[in-house]
Amino acid sequence: MNDRPHVSVVGAGAWGTALGIVLAGRGHEVRVWSFEADVASSINKERRNPYLPGVELPEGLISTTDLGSAVSKAQLVVSATPSQFVREVMHHARQYMSAESFLVSASKGIELGTNLRMEDVLTETLSGVLSQPLSVLSGPSFAAEVAVGVPTTVVVASRDEAVASRVREFFQGPSFRIYTNTDVIGVELGGALKNIVALAAGVTGGLGMGHNTTAAVITRGLAEITRLGLAVGADQATFYGLAGVGDLVLTCNASLSRNRTVGYRLGQGESLEEILSDMKAVAEGVKTTEAAYELAAEHQVEMPITEQMYAVVHQGRNPSEAVRALMNRDPKSEEWS
Repeated sequence: MNDRPHVSVVGAGAWGTALGIVLAGRGHEVRVWSFEADVASSINKERRNPYLPGVELPEGLISTTDLGSAVSKAQLVVSATPSQFVREVMHHARQYMSAESFLVSASKGIELGTNLRMEDVLTETLSGVLSQPLSVLSGPSFAAEVAVGVPTTVVVASRDEAVASRVREFFQGPSFRIYTNTDVIGVELGGALKNIVALAAGVTGGLGMGHNTTAAVITRGLAEITRLGLAVGADQATFYGLAGVGDLVLTCNASLSRNRTVGYRLGQGESLEEILSDMKAVAEGVKTTEAAYELAAEHQVEMPITEQMYAVVHQGRNPSEAVRALMNRDPKSEEWS
């Protein structure tokens, strides 16, 4: 009789599958829900996922296109679909979920139209279903490296510290270290907004600018993320940690970053349509830029990098002009909050 804990990952992209590998390594029976039948078939028959080329999947991880089968009776449910699909997918999942399940959001983004973080989206969608507060997982963690056991540290945040600690027990292993936090707002915003700054870092790289420019983008990007975070109730210290500066440094510097890659190609002169048409995986920063731009306006928070990336991505502004606009802003003292 199989008495291993049953856990579910909703989303069979690179990130969801990498988390599934971590969970399987902890001895859990992992069911990964896939929207794409060919991906589920590849996982089950070939032990491969096309979103994670070259990675052999453990036997403890299986995939299904049946959402009910994936989440029913799961002790832990990980929501890992792209942020713009979370509401729809989890609305369908709610009828199958157990009230005792621990829910973890691993999607990094802000919902378009509502400007809601994933905590708020999931709280609305699953109202009356779960008895435990949800958690969010974020931090510097490329899926391709997590999947092959590269030592990685992330943060799990919940408004109930005991819940965050319990979720940590599901995941933590020799190559996947987890810190806990109670600042859900800060952890989510750090994970979502760093993708916008990564777009900007990519743009400057594509324009042929150097390390000085990247350092400036990261530092001033962190400043504006912090400003917005404080305006909506986050703890400033969170942005100095894994979900803040840690994720920024990773995403703004590495070639594995999808968002940096999009920015780089924009800086090279390609159109957004061209770039997205040949990308299999989702670059969350493209849509998060729009939501963050609106959220900043709503709270009257100055976010110049976000404003310029919104202009480049959604209004067709020339990337060189965007960088010039940032450099020609009125001189001021350095402000952090």
